Amino acid sequence: MNRLLLVLLISATTCLAQQSASPQLTTAPSATPDSLVIPLGTKVLLSLIHPISTKSARVGDGVYLKTSFPVTIEDQMAIPAGTYVQGEITEVKRAGKVKGRAELRFRFNTLIFPSGYTLSLPAAVEDVPAMENAKMKDSEGTIQANGTKGRDAATIGSTTATGALVGLSAGGKGSAIGAGIGGVTGLAIAMLTRGNEVRLEPGTAVEMVFQRRLLLNRNKLRGNSAVNSPASDSSDERPKLTPPPQIR
Repeated sequence: MNRLLLVLLISATTCLAQQSASPQLTTAPSATPDSLVIPLGTKVLLSLIHPISTKSARVGDGVYLKTSFPVTIEDQMAIPAGTYVQGEITEVKRAGKVKGRAELRFRFNTLIFPSGYTLSLPAAVEDVPAMENAKMKDSEGTIQANGTKGRDAATIGSTTATGALVGLSAGGKGSAIGAGIGGVTGLAIAMLTRGNEVRLEPGTAVEMVFQRRLLLNRNKLRGNSAVNSPASDSSDERPKLTPPPQIR
């Protein structure tokens, strides 16, 4: 009997210890009268400030943009035009010489208002309208360069025609031989040339989408940073800003 009581006591003590050691769940700040809610899925049009190229970009490099069109919530200016947005490159893939297209992916992490109000940003790339030589690859925001089949075909055709003309001047079967040599040369040039790189110039339009709701402090939007109210669903710590990368 004493042994049974001892076993039960040990079991109860172990259960209590596990419960006290288990992490406590925390809930995100809820909206208050001082907060303005930007819903999940809200899209914001941005303009790129600093150029980006898969030829020189590195993972971790900063991305710098500003809003080119305002966002209003409840008849109040939530995100004015000219608000700065900072992001970070998360994936870079250069174009291959034989195969493989260039790819680029970046995310947004910081929003800086004209008043100086700064907060963490949960957003991703939705679209890059009017891109040249590139397209959106997937819903994760990956930008992929277009293929080079047309360019390679033109290179091979040009060298083939040149070879044929040179061979024609030699007479006989020279034309066919020259065309063959020209075609091989064109193929070699195409194989040794890298495909299109992804390059986004300053002023490029980028559409950003919020991946979760964002709580803005109405007082801080007006420039009163002394009011201590919930700012967002994320940490209250100010985001760390990344200096612009050097163009290589």
